[in-house]
Amino acid sequence: MAKASARHILVPSEVDCNTLKKQIEGGEDFAEVAKQHSQCPSGAQGGGLGEFTPGQMVKEFDEVVFSGEIGKVHGPVKTQFGYHLIEITNRTD
Repeated sequence: MAKASARHILVPSEVDCNTLKKQIEGGEDFAEVAKQHSQCPSGAQGGGLGEFTPGQMVKEFDEVVFSGEIGKVHGPVKTQFGYHLIEITNRTD
């Protein structure tokens, strides 16, 4: 079964998401940005979500994590919770 590890940043708006993505692409540390801005409890751990399998996260999140490029910051990804920046840190098929 496929498994992945990822970290994310959850914010309420697409504008916030794009602003934070530019900061990360400009060299800011993903984990530090997550600690400062993420509205998910995982933000305290730099956005880390640990390892999970398909179906454990919402559909929109799964689609990115199990098909996107590893090590790249993806997003904004809209879910019922808000807007996410997602970095896939590891994946096994």
